[in-house]
Amino acid sequence: MAGYVFYSSSDSKLDEIWQYSEDTHGTRQAEKYMLGLHAYLQNLSENKKIWKKLPKNLTVSDDLDVQLYFNKYEYHFIYFREFPSGKIGIMSILHETMDIPVRLKEDLGKINDGNL
Repeated sequence: MAGYVFYSSSDSKLDEIWQYSEDTHGTRQAEKYMLGLHAYLQNLSENKKIWKKLPKNLTVSDDLDVQLYFNKYEYHFIYFREFPSGKIGIMSILHETMDIPVRLKEDLGKINDGNL
C-alpha cells in the first residue's frame, strides 16, 4: 500500500509517453500502456525485492545523497528513490532506446536537495 509520487520531470515524461503512444498506436493502446505502467509502479512501491540499486557513479551529482533505484516496465526504465513514508518518488522515466546516461544526468540535474 506504499504508493508513489512523481517529480515534475518524470510527470512530464508521462505526457510524452501518452502522446507518443496515442499518435503511434492509438488511444486504446495508449490507455492500456499507461494503466499498465501505473499498476506496475504501485507493485514496485509495494515490493522492495524487485528494486535494483543504481550504482552511485551513475547518479552523477554528489548533491544527490540518497540511494536511487531502478527497474524496467516494458520499454521504459524507471528511476526512483524511497521516502521515509515508504512511498517511492519517481525521478525519471526513460525509453530504452534513449542515451540513458546522458538523459538520466539531465533529469537528475533538475532535482536539487530541496526537492529530495
